Amino acid sequence: MVAARALIVLLLVAAAPSVGRVWAAECVVVDDFSRGKVGDFPVDWKPRKEEGRPVYAIREEDGRRFLHAASRGVGIQAGREVSWDLDAYPILTWSWRAVEFPKGSDERKSSTNDSAVSVYALFPGPMGTVKSVKYIWSRVVPVGTRLTSSAGSTQVRVLRSGTDQAGQWLEEQADVREDYRKLFGVDKPPKPAGIAVLTDSDDTKSSAQGDYANLRLCKP
Repeated sequence: MVAARALIVLLLVAAAPSVGRVWAAECVVVDDFSRGKVGDFPVDWKPRKEEGRPVYAIREEDGRRFLHAASRGVGIQAGREVSWDLDAYPILTWSWRAVEFPKGSDERKSSTNDSAVSVYALFPGPMGTVKSVKYIWSRVVPVGTRLTSSAGSTQVRVLRSGTDQAGQWLEEQADVREDYRKLFGVDKPPKPAGIAVLTDSDDTKSSAQGDYANLRLCKP
């Protein structure tokens, strides 16, 4: 039995994508967009406003299912309700691809606060509000920069910067539990309420495109 378990773990690790080698045997899939029809808005997701629904659609390329976002002067999230044990699964991992960066975007300024791709971990706040940790791939803001928006209820980390790798799929991972602790200054984060993505171009009044795939929750 021990040998069989070891073989299963080795097979999982060997089959995983590059960044997933450490996490492969200890992850659960939030969404790989294998459900639903290509061209449709993803199953179990909701746009923050209905006019944002046309921005997001499932696509398939070389056998990979993903969520494609194409914004034309729009800035509306798409999200999925999912609650999980943050102590057991503190790591959020995903793949993303920046296809078109909003023209003149710079997330440090409210007038140009648009991103080709961004991923949120959502948490319940007081009196029905929502707090979030937002991870972005910025056109110009340096990696590691900390930003805030929505009167402090959204804390932002720049995970990737620059346009050199536009059009390429890249893997990311973030310790959501530790980031919430540091960014909101608390010892015990609340239980997460969901995840969301945002490709926006409303502030720059331009256009943006990006892709998202293989959202997972992982053990450390």
